[in-house]
Amino acid sequence: QVQLMESGGGSVPTGGSLTLSCAASGYTYARNCMGWFRQAPGKEREGVATIYTGNGATLYADSVKGRFTISQDNGKNTLYLQLNSLKPEDSAMYYCAARGTVSSVRCRTLDRRDFSNWGQGTQVTVSS
Repeated sequence: QVQLMESGGGSVPTGGSLTLSCAASGYTYARNCMGWFRQAPGKEREGVATIYTGNGATLYADSVKGRFTISQDNGKNTLYLQLNSLKPEDSAMYYCAARGTVSSVRCRTLDRRDFSNWGQGTQVTVSS
């Protein structure tokens, strides 16, 4: 059974930083497509960043490029998202997601419909 567990959310002022973690278990982590998504109240869930665990290739939403960094620790089956220069509009529930064993090319997506396994989420709140 695939399990994804996020942690690291919290409340920070504008310009602050947070590091989110996602512990993965129950499936083959290698050559997997994983990502971070977020959903604010009243809005659709949107893709933030994805990473292909096989070669570390990444993809970012334009809104977070240069501020957020997705990374992984394959030895620990853990995904990270470093959030810097946070803005109030970054406030949302952040979710970790896994697509499964796919090719690197098929991991170049930020579409939530391409991901089938989800964590419970961790809340990020940025105050102005």
